[in-house]
Amino acid sequence: MDLTQGTKEEKIGRAKKMMLWFGIISLVMSFAGWTSAFVVSSSRPDWLKDFQLPNAFLISTVVIVISSITFILAKKALKSGSSKATMLWLLVTLVLGVVFIYNQFAGFQQIIDLGYNFTGPTSNVTMSYIYLIALVHIVHVLVGLICLLVVIFNQFKQKYSDSNMLGFELAAIFWHFIDILWVYLFLFLYFVR
Repeated sequence: MDLTQGTKEEKIGRAKKMMLWFGIISLVMSFAGWTSAFVVSSSRPDWLKDFQLPNAFLISTVVIVISSITFILAKKALKSGSSKATMLWLLVTLVLGVVFIYNQFAGFQQIIDLGYNFTGPTSNVTMSYIYLIALVHIVHVLVGLICLLVVIFNQFKQKYSDSNMLGFELAAIFWHFIDILWVYLFLFLYFVR
């Protein structure tokens, strides 16, 4: 397909999606760097080999996967013309995003309860990496929640339709990316010691 053809709106839509994908690729590279540093650092003598991820991280993983499903349901409802169902699923996705962040901080509290802080005399390089990776991901979930709030506002104003879904689709792509990213990070932190 020739990217220079189409209406002005189609060209703008393709450009916005391309910019989003460039941003996602840069985020993938950043997290690949941090997880690579995690692997390299695991040869340090002070590395914790027998740590267990907090249970709250598992709960948050389930929650974020469900939130991707609810976003998909919102998109299906929008395509079928059901404004109320779209809004309901968007609000459920928003709540699940907040629950995800709550569980992440509950996980941090479980790590602190084990005696490991992010920095200082009670810190450990292993746990500092876990804090860093999870906190940076939380920042991206917050960005996703802001995008979701914009989508909810626009849906309330009835700006989306089956033929006008660009903002909705951009937010959905980003949301699914941060969901998949967390599943990868959770599995990485769970299996790589």
